[in-house]
Amino acid sequence: MTSKTKDPAPQKPPRGRAVAFSQDPHAVREPKDNNLEMAIGHEVRAYRKKLGITVTDLAAATGISLGMLSKIENGNISPSLTTLQSLSRALGVPLTAFFRGYEEPHNAVFVKSGQGVELERRGTRAGHQYNLLGYIGGGTTGVVVEPYLITLTADSDVFPTFQHEGMEFLYMLEGEVVYRHGDQLFPMQPGDSLFFDADAPHGPEVLVKLPSRYLSIISYPQRSAKG
Repeated sequence: MTSKTKDPAPQKPPRGRAVAFSQDPHAVREPKDNNLEMAIGHEVRAYRKKLGITVTDLAAATGISLGMLSKIENGNISPSLTTLQSLSRALGVPLTAFFRGYEEPHNAVFVKSGQGVELERRGTRAGHQYNLLGYIGGGTTGVVVEPYLITLTADSDVFPTFQHEGMEFLYMLEGEVVYRHGDQLFPMQPGDSLFFDADAPHGPEVLVKLPSRYLSIISYPQRSAKG
């Protein structure tokens, strides 16, 4: 008679334990990432991988040596216009595509206290005040981020049925509310945060202590323009 052992149940990490992420938020790129050769090399490699072809395949299609292609992709050499034209034809992209990363601006938005743009959103009909603190549409990331400062007062009504694409992050600054996400309720006090999938119905369910203010940061993929 053999005994069967059960697989151990998955263990949840203890509360407060740091979680390792693949990206270092404090990492700084070396200055060479901003130069023209590195930008061209990055784009050549990205388009090649998008097509699912190897460096050898690209060398055969362009007549450029493997060593030269390796130097181009690593940003170690400045390719001639003739070389870029060969790469353009082989990869099926316009010549200007190789300069996209070098020319793309990196934007920042600064808003002084009290100077956010007040907007009309669905919640405003329930007395919720929305101040947009900044907006960068896509940029180099392909992600749109909208940060709001939301104020609830005694004139505000409960409005628990927001639902939209993307992710949302809340950070409570003042007051207290019970916030709903799907079928869960979260009592939020100053310093509390909530991060969730915004496709589920969500919103303040109970206004416990007023006035209440919290940051709402919504992010979602940039929609491609249709011709």
